Amino acid sequence: MRIAIGTRKGLWTAMGDADGWTVSQPLKQMAEFASVAWVPMGEGRPPRLVTGARSWFWGPSVVTSDDDGATWSEPESGAVTFPEETGAAVERIWNLTPDPREPGRVWAGIEPHSLWRSDDGGATFELNQALWDHPHRKDWTPGAGGPAVHTIVPRPDAGMVIAMSTGGVYRSADSDGGWEPANKGIRVIFAPDPYPDYGQCVHRIAMDAVNPDRLYAQNHGGVYRSDDGGTSWQPIMEGLPADFGFVVLAHPTKADAAWVLPIDGETMFPPNGRLRLWRTDDAGGSWREVGEGLPDDFYASVLRDAAHVTDIDGTAAIAFGTRNGEVFASLDEGETFTMVATQLPDVLSVRASA
Repeated sequence: MRIAIGTRKGLWTAMGDADGWTVSQPLKQMAEFASVAWVPMGEGRPPRLVTGARSWFWGPSVVTSDDDGATWSEPESGAVTFPEETGAAVERIWNLTPDPREPGRVWAGIEPHSLWRSDDGGATFELNQALWDHPHRKDWTPGAGGPAVHTIVPRPDAGMVIAMSTGGVYRSADSDGGWEPANKGIRVIFAPDPYPDYGQCVHRIAMDAVNPDRLYAQNHGGVYRSDDGGTSWQPIMEGLPADFGFVVLAHPTKADAAWVLPIDGETMFPPNGRLRLWRTDDAGGSWREVGEGLPDDFYASVLRDAAHVTDIDGTAAIAFGTRNGEVFASLDEGETFTMVATQLPDVLSVRASA
């Protein structure tokens, strides 16, 4: 398995298997990498490493590499640039998601709240004007990290589901326009109206591998499931040690299987200091703790984009990084983990690839 690791202060890659791991030297330094992705470019071409970098000197940009970070391409004018008439400027590239429906297509979730599409592997991006012009946008407020589209889930059909801080879940039938809120049943624990149409602080969403209408959401207080593509949600956190967290992962090939990584909402530490994932195989009907090899005395957290699951010959492989600079990987569906790297800067983004 190959892992791209974006941190507060540089980018690394790691390669390994059950016999051990090799971690690169820093591939890019003096920049924050809030998002990374391996983008399939089509038959006969290697995946492209696409990163959302924010230089301390030059600001944010999308930077790409076709040789695993040996050399880089960075457009002089910036791959993501707001049209002049918007009066806006890119603050951070929060998420990069390859579109499995089209090689070379990659979506970007940006701060301020906006969605962008690239059809050339991240070299250039176009603003989704319908979401930018949405009448709700004036009411979307920053989460603790900032005002951003942070989760992008392309459906197998033409549709798409996204989540943002703090606006909640929205969906489009054609990944372009007609964006509508899809939050019914998700509770807002800090608002006078606990069930508004929008404004939820959804931390992450994931889509079932077999049934695209089944979605999972890790909320700011609560884990939820939708069986109708986001039309309605029901709580599924019973049995978990905490209902707060940033991570939810759906199994890449199996139905009804998912993982969350619970965090104590008061301390931002794992409950009782035990860093563990919790797995369901019945779509949230029950949960069990997994993660042998992870530490029992751990006092940091895992951010939403710093965990990823990928398919390796039908088995789910999981990698995640922590805010104290450790990276862990599992090649057996999260049952056991080994340490990949330690003493890195604050890990912001992780992407695994077979």
